[in-house]
Amino acid sequence: MSKLWKGRMDENDPVADSFNSSISIDGVLYKQDIIGSIAHAVMLGNTGIIKSEDSDLIVRSLEEILEDLDNGKLIISKKEEDIHSFVENELTKRIGDKGKMLHTARSRNDQVALDTRLYLKEKTEEIINLISSFLEAISDKASQNLYTIMPGYTHLQKAQPVTYAHYLMAYGMMFLRDQERMKDSLKRCMVSPIGSCALAGTTYPIDRIMEGKLLGFKEISQNSMDSVSDRDFCLEFMSNAALLMMHLSRLSEEIILFSSGEFDYIEISEAYSTGSSIMPQKKNPDIAELVRGKTGRVYGNLFALLTVMKGLPLAYNKDMQEDKEALFDSVDTVINCLKVYVPMMKAISIKKEAMEKAAAYGYMNATDLADYLTKKGMPFRDAYKLIGKIVADAIKRKKTLEDIKIEEYKGYSSVFSEDLYQAIDIKECVNRRNSPGGPAPESVKAQIEYIKSQIKKN
Repeated sequence: MSKLWKGRMDENDPVADSFNSSISIDGVLYKQDIIGSIAHAVMLGNTGIIKSEDSDLIVRSLEEILEDLDNGKLIISKKEEDIHSFVENELTKRIGDKGKMLHTARSRNDQVALDTRLYLKEKTEEIINLISSFLEAISDKASQNLYTIMPGYTHLQKAQPVTYAHYLMAYGMMFLRDQERMKDSLKRCMVSPIGSCALAGTTYPIDRIMEGKLLGFKEISQNSMDSVSDRDFCLEFMSNAALLMMHLSRLSEEIILFSSGEFDYIEISEAYSTGSSIMPQKKNPDIAELVRGKTGRVYGNLFALLTVMKGLPLAYNKDMQEDKEALFDSVDTVINCLKVYVPMMKAISIKKEAMEKAAAYGYMNATDLADYLTKKGMPFRDAYKLIGKIVADAIKRKKTLEDIKIEEYKGYSSVFSEDLYQAIDIKECVNRRNSPGGPAPESVKAQIEYIKSQIKKN
């Protein structure tokens, strides 16, 4: 296959040629490359840089190539150096020397930056939509569990009673921020680099704004060296992807814990579990474990590209060819994880009795008992110490706070009266926490409505 750069140089050694080739990776950009080339041909024709009839011929031929690739009539040759070479050589094969006009006023440097931006826009929008589906699944599950009491934890120790709905909304808010970051990154992704050429623009009377608009860009890059030599828009996406995967990994960890026999709060559907090859009783949470594991992969891709970029002089360097494998892998990983997580979340069964039973033990209403004394006039720090002593005694006697009789409470302080039992009722402990963002059902309803209102904005 003829190299686009052949002229000053002879062909490479076959080993070097294979090492230099990126077609096996950037071949996925064929749609973006052809769509970008069509817009470029239109611009060349409209500005008179090439004849309008030549522009029309190139456009028609590119559309035919795209159709042939989509329906499998044309296969991308792995012998080509990259996807840009493949498309241009195929075009020239079909229409002769007129196909060589296409590369007027552009370089592979601005071409690959354009292709990558178009690809990332499409994939980011897909991820945004998948997050919306995930948020809907979380919100629906929360709506079904507004009154499902469970232990809330700090340091993985039982702390205060909450509801499963409140717990889910914590993740809902995290994923909502992940979605907002993805949306925001599109503003910096959708800046057209085409027309920057290799690094110094062109002497041809191009119309960069028109070409950018044809491709859906709202603005063009303001510096030609910058537009071909940075991949910060990729890094921003990959950073956002790492944060999203971190949240998925944390949720996966708790799904794994909560589905274990030790917790037994939830049950993962068999459709999203696997068995053991030797232990017939096992039901393993492999999907959640894989998502947790794949998080490290996305982290690695981010650090790989950061490392590639950290010492590069301006403008383009071949090192930047390494951006796509890391980027594409992060994109595919995030999309695949979300695609499996949405139905898995919907299919999770909640064991309400087990959660409520766990909430009944662990002295999680101790803070409420201290608040009870404070409302009776005792300074909180004194109330805190006294309740700490009562809890310590109850642990020794293997009693819950509810098991302790009123006469025993009065032995600790005359402030106690029969109404303390209402104050330490687990459900009441939750219902009273109706401050904005709290676990009371009315508060959680507001959180669910907030997330649903944000989803509608997409």
